[in-house]
Amino acid sequence: MRIVEAQAWLCDVPVETVRTDAVQSFVKQETIFVTVRTADGVTGTGYSYTIGTGGAAVLSLLRESLLGVLTGLDAARPEEVWSTLYAATRATTVGPITALALAAVDTAVWDARCRAAGLPLWVAAGGARPRVPLYDTEGGWLHLSPDELVTQASEAKRRGLRGVKIKVGKPHAGEDAERLRAVRDAVGPDLHLMVDANQSMTAAEAIRRAALFAPLDLFWLEEPLPADDVAGHRRLAASTTIPVAVGESMYSVGHFREYLAAEAAGIVQVDVARIGGITPWLKVAHLAEAFNVQVAPHFLMELHVSLTCAVPNGLYVEHIPQLRAVTTAEMAIADGDAIAPSEPGLGIAWDLDALDGLRVA
Repeated sequence: MRIVEAQAWLCDVPVETVRTDAVQSFVKQETIFVTVRTADGVTGTGYSYTIGTGGAAVLSLLRESLLGVLTGLDAARPEEVWSTLYAATRATTVGPITALALAAVDTAVWDARCRAAGLPLWVAAGGARPRVPLYDTEGGWLHLSPDELVTQASEAKRRGLRGVKIKVGKPHAGEDAERLRAVRDAVGPDLHLMVDANQSMTAAEAIRRAALFAPLDLFWLEEPLPADDVAGHRRLAASTTIPVAVGESMYSVGHFREYLAAEAAGIVQVDVARIGGITPWLKVAHLAEAFNVQVAPHFLMELHVSLTCAVPNGLYVEHIPQLRAVTTAEMAIADGDAIAPSEPGLGIAWDLDALDGLRVA
């Protein structure tokens, strides 16, 4: 499966609804695509993303430094491909631009590898189980009123989803607590209630708010502090019974090792794009398994469903539909579970005409 051709391009995919959190608004998804073709005619398509900025920098790195290195490498050997490209960009690692570029290539390589083998990704990557529970984030954004949060959480419960996530980080802790209490009172005790602070707090404030939230039986407290504050997360985890969830803003396997060794991560939320692709994603998932910690990846549900199903410690997939404008089929959902695609490859049915219409570079 020698790679003979590789291409990269950039599309701006609009968000499906207004999305706000404590630090930003999600206005568009800059989506970086890579296609590889092998000597025996197999094609693989991969992608990564940014929330509105930096996509052109990722594309430039791919075109100027990485795609040429791919020629002659074996798509059946993703570890070799990944390590070769990592070595070619050593001066810019560890960091998001390089990780996002590596992810676009690595997911394309895995797509080609799985297609050639006739296997769906969830089987090729481990095959632990064909379905995984789903929780909803789309109804929990920070700008929504308590009544809107209640309505959307109740609808998620009616549809059979197992949990809902509410954004926190209001200027006053009492306002966060009021919003969460309204949802808990409406949905009862049997729906998991997660919260996400998007790295907006100090350790002292996160400890204070975790104590305030404790009576609400939260399933996890996500990204309470900046991702580089391992010591702060350790202090927080030691002070509360609420599991601390981290990982969407980490870009290396070593960073996850630091968190797990420090007992600062109760839930691992490794993002396949931000960690650099499927190859390192699996390393993080198995590292977490060794620490008896479960994985609930951030965003990218259309790809993460297969990866979460691949590993034995997969906990949840996050429901945020984002690719419906550029695909011809949606992720399957049944009885509150996300169902892993059964067709060979990543299992994402790209609409090439729609992608062409959104292409910006």
